[in-house]
Amino acid sequence: MKIELTEEQSMIQQMARDFAVRDVEPKARELDKEGRWPAELVARMGELGLMGLAIPDEHGGAGADNVSYALAMEEVSRACASTGVIMSVNNSLVCDPLYKFGNDDQKKRFLQPLASGQKLGCFGLTEPASGSDASNMETVAEDKGDHFIVNGAKNWITNGPHADVIILFASHDRAAGAKGTTAFVIEKGTPGFTQNARDHKLGIHAAHSCTVFFENVRVPKENVLGGKGMGFKIAMSTLDGGRIGIASQALGIARAALEKATEYAKVRKAFGEPIANKQAIQFMLADMATELDAARLLTLRAAAMKDKAVKDPSIRHSKESAMAKLFASEAATRITHKAIQIHGGYGYSTEYDVERHYRDARITEIYEGTSEIQRVVIAANTLKG
Repeated sequence: MKIELTEEQSMIQQMARDFAVRDVEPKARELDKEGRWPAELVARMGELGLMGLAIPDEHGGAGADNVSYALAMEEVSRACASTGVIMSVNNSLVCDPLYKFGNDDQKKRFLQPLASGQKLGCFGLTEPASGSDASNMETVAEDKGDHFIVNGAKNWITNGPHADVIILFASHDRAAGAKGTTAFVIEKGTPGFTQNARDHKLGIHAAHSCTVFFENVRVPKENVLGGKGMGFKIAMSTLDGGRIGIASQALGIARAALEKATEYAKVRKAFGEPIANKQAIQFMLADMATELDAARLLTLRAAAMKDKAVKDPSIRHSKESAMAKLFASEAATRITHKAIQIHGGYGYSTEYDVERHYRDARITEIYEGTSEIQRVVIAANTLKG
C-alpha cells in the first residue's frame, strides 16, 4: 500500500508542524513539570481548526479528512503528548459521535461550538468498576418520560476538569447488558453534575483528568444521543475512531524520542568516537526507525479506511484501528525505552526530554482500550474471516 498525501493533507500536516514547533514544543517541559493545563494552546488549536479537523465546516469543523487528522495529531503529540491527547479527545471522542449520531438540534447546540474550539468536550465511559467491560456499567439512567435521572460516577475522564460538555454512557436497563445502555450529552453546570480534583499520573501531566459524579442529574430527552439503547453501539463506534487518534499520539511520542536519540548519538563520544559509530547503537536506532515507520503505515491505513467508511457505512475499520493502536502504542514504549538506553544516565535525568517521552508513552497502551482489548478485537475479526 502506497500512501501519497494530497496537497490539502500536506498543507494541514505542515500547519500542525509549524504550530507544534513554534508554540507547543518550547512549553512542553514546563507543562510537564508544573502539570499546568495548556489553556493558551487549546485556544490556539481551536483557532487553527485542530479541534474539529474531520468535521464538515457547516458544523463548525475544518472539513478535512481523517488522514489529515492523524497527521496533525502526530505533529502536535511529537511536541507535547498532553496537548495531543486534549486534541484527540475533543476530535475523536466528542465531535465524531455527535456528527455521526446527533440530530440537527444537537449538532447546532453542541457540535458547532465544540468543533470550532469555542467549547471543550470529554467522554464518560470508564467507571471505577468497569473499564474494559463497557457493557457492565453501574451508572444508571432512570427513564421518567420526558427526561432521565442519572446517578453514578465516571473516572479517568481526560479534559474532565475543563470540559463544557460530557458525552455520558449509562445503563437504563442493567439486565439487558449492552442493549440497555444509552448515551447522553450533559452540560457543565447541570445540577448534580460535579467533579473531583484532577488526577495525578505517571505521564501526560498537563492533560488533566478527573472523576466525575452524577447525583440525581436531570437530563432532558432531547439530550439523548442516537436514541435510547444505542449507547453501546455509539461507544464502540467512537472508540474505533479514537484508537486512530491514540495511535497517532503514540507515533508523535516515539518520533520525538527517536529524533532526540539520533542527535544525541552523533554528539556523545565514547572510546574516542561518537557512539553513533557503534554497531550496538546503530542496531537500536535501526529497530526504532523500522518500528516507527511500520506503526505509521498501520495508522494511516486505518485513517484512510475510516475516510472510506464515511462515504460507505458498510466498510468497517475496527480491526485495522485496533492493529494500529496496539502496534503503535507498544512500539512507542519500546522506542522510548531504547532512547533512554542510548542516552545512558542522562536519559534518566529530567534535564533531558526522553524520560518524559517514556512516561507519556506508557498510557497509550492503556486508555481507549488496553493492548489486551485490542488483541481481543483483532482476534475476533480475524476469526470471522
